[in-house]
Amino acid sequence: MDSFFSSSFTLFLNLVFLLFTSRGALGATFTFVNRCETTVWPGILANAGSPNLDSTGFELPKDTSRSFQSPTGWSGRFWARTGCNFDDSGSGSCLTGDCGSGQVECNGAGATPPATLAEFTLGTGGQDFYDVSLVDGYNLPMLVEGTGGMGTCASTGCSADLNQQCPSELRVGDGDACKSACEAFGTPEYCCSGAYGSPTTCRPSVYSEMFKAACPRSYSYAYDDATSTFTCTGADYTVTFCPSSPSQKSSRDSTPMTGGSSTTPSQGTVPGSGSGYVSGSGTDPGLTYPGTDSGSSGSGSGETMLADGSWLAGLAMGDSSPSAVSPSTLKSAFIALAAFSVTFILSCSINL
Repeated sequence: MDSFFSSSFTLFLNLVFLLFTSRGALGATFTFVNRCETTVWPGILANAGSPNLDSTGFELPKDTSRSFQSPTGWSGRFWARTGCNFDDSGSGSCLTGDCGSGQVECNGAGATPPATLAEFTLGTGGQDFYDVSLVDGYNLPMLVEGTGGMGTCASTGCSADLNQQCPSELRVGDGDACKSACEAFGTPEYCCSGAYGSPTTCRPSVYSEMFKAACPRSYSYAYDDATSTFTCTGADYTVTFCPSSPSQKSSRDSTPMTGGSSTTPSQGTVPGSGSGYVSGSGTDPGLTYPGTDSGSSGSGSGETMLADGSWLAGLAMGDSSPSAVSPSTLKSAFIALAAFSVTFILSCSINL
């Protein structure tokens, strides 16, 4: 009898462990949502050692979404290309975020800076790590949210329109994108290279601080880890492009910075900045994060309030393609299996 109960209890503990740690071979489902006023062309780049998803680049019209299933342990990055012109054969190029493949599919090529990046490293039974990075510059607003997971699972991103706030020396075209200081000037102190290649020697510049003030949860320079990397376990993720409406952004944006020299400035001043940039709020306009400034979301339920009063959980409607089985569905199956096992153990103990 004691041996039976010992074996049964061990089986039950194993089921509970699987319930809370197993994601299985399916990994996470990534859903991309376009809230921009125009079509965007997301790009997907898997890191070395990770397989490609079902696409490496695709067209995403306004107010539509598309989902992809990733394997467990997958890592890579996402971004949106804008101003693209592709012919019927899929050949062409993009104004921002172009991957240089000459096609809609990026085929293993990354984004040409400047581009807003979402970066993910999925766990294999443990935590996922994710962030939104402006280290390579910015081309459009982006929001990342995890749903159905365990842990903090905080939303992150940048909903501010930095193209409207971009200093002239970083601006691309007529405000199509905003370069990083590294991309614009190429010096070691801005690129965190050479003698500046460590967290102690590479410090925030006036430009990265400008990005950080507008988007406090996004990476603003290479060593901006403490306030910019987030974790969740067993979640699915939604990546939303332009999470706030243009009318709301235009009413909140600061006056763009004007003037300035095209030569490399010192890190202590922004040429021509004057008082045109309002920098001290420490909040991301148009995006209310769940929880407090510490990054806690409380439930990880996926109900992040956008400025227009809508819930992100409802954004993945439209013409999204059917997604594969999610980790939350797998967990429900494990719960059912655990309940059956308990019932079976009790039944056997009565018969004995």
